[in-house]
Amino acid sequence: MKPRGPDLGPKAPRSLKVGGVVPFTATDYPGQIAAVVFVQGCPWRCAYCHNPHLQPRTRKGAFAWQAVLDLLARRVGLLDAVVFSGGEPTGDPALGQTIRDVKALGFKVGLHTAGTHPRRLRELLPLVDWVGLDIKAAFGDYADVTRVASSGKHALASLEAVQASGVQYECRTTLHPDLLPESEILKLAQTLSAMNITNYALQVFRTEGCADDQLNAVSMAGYPDPALIGRIAALFPAFTLRRA
Repeated sequence: MKPRGPDLGPKAPRSLKVGGVVPFTATDYPGQIAAVVFVQGCPWRCAYCHNPHLQPRTRKGAFAWQAVLDLLARRVGLLDAVVFSGGEPTGDPALGQTIRDVKALGFKVGLHTAGTHPRRLRELLPLVDWVGLDIKAAFGDYADVTRVASSGKHALASLEAVQASGVQYECRTTLHPDLLPESEILKLAQTLSAMNITNYALQVFRTEGCADDQLNAVSMAGYPDPALIGRIAALFPAFTLRRA
């Protein structure tokens, strides 16, 4: 029998790997004044990502979670909500406890996710008040955008989980002509409408933060066609078009 090692006591709790903080925003959680906490790490490699520096997970985050929590505590009464974004926040196993920390301060919680981790997302949904879910392409074509095989299956499972949860949500798709020709945008919108998605947003690509020179060089003039947007808007009870 091997001798037992020293009793080191309980392991230290995992701490969220924070990559950045925006202390005030009126655009990241509809109708709420919020702070945004950006979480490190994402398993997908979308060329149009505007936070590519957050894709890797470092040994330590850029900010200690306790310092962020102290900041949020000082903003009680000034903010309505805290939004967790990324990177991909559901990839961090500490997110659940982190959300509980924020809820204990009285804040609503918003979550921006691409649906990379559907199992963990299902566990988190009872804790959050609103979800912004990225839908990147037709589910069978996801790898064309994410560069990761089978990513569409994860996204579809995440979408189904959000719908089943009853949590308020928005589905949104980033548009770039090299990745989503107009015919594909319409097909995707029709698919989502048939799935009874009620709140959909199209976000026209912007170069800010994007590290892909080829995508940045493409002219966005006239894309997407206003007539197409009109057809898509008619498919959803709530629809938004966001341009740079």
